[in-house]
Amino acid sequence: MEIAVIFGGKSPEHEVSRHSAVNVLKALDKDKYNVCRVGITKEGRWYMTEAGYEAIADGSWEKDPENRQVVFPHDPVVHGLLVFDSEDRAETKHIDCVIPVLHGAHGEDGDIQGLMELAEIPYVGSGVAAMANSMDKTITKVLAATTGVRQAKHCVLQYHSYKEDPEGEVMNALTAHNGKFPLFVKPSSVGSSVGASKAKDAESLRKAVAEAFKYDTKVLVEEAIVGREIECAVLGNYDPKASRVGEILAGEEFYTYDAKYNNPKSTTRVVDDLPEETINRIREYAVAIYKAMDCRGLARVDFFYSNEGEIVFNEINTLPGFTNISMYPMLWEDMGLPQPQLLDSLIELAMEEHSTWK
Repeated sequence: MEIAVIFGGKSPEHEVSRHSAVNVLKALDKDKYNVCRVGITKEGRWYMTEAGYEAIADGSWEKDPENRQVVFPHDPVVHGLLVFDSEDRAETKHIDCVIPVLHGAHGEDGDIQGLMELAEIPYVGSGVAAMANSMDKTITKVLAATTGVRQAKHCVLQYHSYKEDPEGEVMNALTAHNGKFPLFVKPSSVGSSVGASKAKDAESLRKAVAEAFKYDTKVLVEEAIVGREIECAVLGNYDPKASRVGEILAGEEFYTYDAKYNNPKSTTRVVDDLPEETINRIREYAVAIYKAMDCRGLARVDFFYSNEGEIVFNEINTLPGFTNISMYPMLWEDMGLPQPQLLDSLIELAMEEHSTWK
């Protein structure tokens, strides 16, 4: 099979995407797949590259003189890439399936999925609507509420109102939470905790809201749930299965971007100290939310397990990381499905889903 792995992109999570892509590229079975590496620069230029793993990880792949500019035409007859030479002459390259290792904007919001559907090329992961709705945490909360799973109390701030009256919007958030702190503030449609802050008083809330609005036009202000951060991996299309559950042990006060990727004190582990009944309930909730969001292929569903013993849904990630510390592949590895076989399953699910709408 001809597989295209797409990484990078115009997103605050560009660097995370590169590291995920390296692990995906390493794990793909070279006896089963011819793998085409497609990198997107931070400026949005698309190139087919033969750069090595280290160059992809550190970003120097962009300077590889052998890179060739590519586009994915929406014409389904092409069913693949147009690859340009130095004189702007193009040849076609057939692609059987795309693995979009793109985190954040244009990767998890339905953009790349819409392009692939126009081109009629199978791709790993959920469709346009599920991606867009899962990316937007405010919409996720509305759809996830249909499952009856408990969520943190929250309110939504809009940039157009904030721009006209910043202090008024901050006060609205305080009123919605009855003046209680701490509160978590995060952009509605950005992952990897980019732009997220913990506010302990009104002044830090003002700063947190201003910071979050740098990344999005909608900002979520949530009550703080005191407890453990628990994650569950889901795999499948119409009959999805849940892994056992893992736990994040943040090296900082909460799991910020730096805590995730730059703090060696942050660790993840498979949970073995919760009652089996609780673990199974978390797995059931993960599948229920996955179905409510109409997901396909894969997702990681995140919860809090409060000090009072409550399971509280946090968010869903429809293109979870595949870095060395990422929970999704780790949990399936624990279930006896190492990364090469996991990727085989994801490609099979993509081809199966494509056959239903072709």
